[in-house]
Amino acid sequence: MQYTARYSSHIKATPAQAWAWMTSVESISKEMSPILRMTMPAGVKDLQSISFESGKPLFRSWFLLFKILPFDFSDFTLEKIEPEISFVEQSTMGSMRSWRHERRVEPANGGCLLIDELTFEPRFAGWLANKFVGIFFSHRHRQLLKYLGHAEMA
Repeated sequence: MQYTARYSSHIKATPAQAWAWMTSVESISKEMSPILRMTMPAGVKDLQSISFESGKPLFRSWFLLFKILPFDFSDFTLEKIEPEISFVEQSTMGSMRSWRHERRVEPANGGCLLIDELTFEPRFAGWLANKFVGIFFSHRHRQLLKYLGHAEMA
């Protein structure tokens, strides 16, 4: 069974600042902490500087529960990057037959919107995987607002 989800935060940042945040390995780690840590190859500082071929796996990334316990892995694959607008990751994971994550930034009054759209198909325990993804991405967006601030509507 396939699931979809959408998360959006109105942040107090310019689209350029949001883009720098959403592609930075350090910022991704801050968003995921303390629930998960995602490993990256040494030297990878941000997604926008990775040379990639659309649809070809770049590396295996491990997800560490509470930063220490190996929990899952992703054969990290980028489909596309539109600088300062969006990226699309479409990877296979140990726990997912398919995982598509589009993250984009859109200008908005007082800052911008940072939007995550997900489509995924768990290999097992779909309802539980869906619940965990919901908790995890809600946490990521709370962290996002903590670090970049909540924009007030004008």
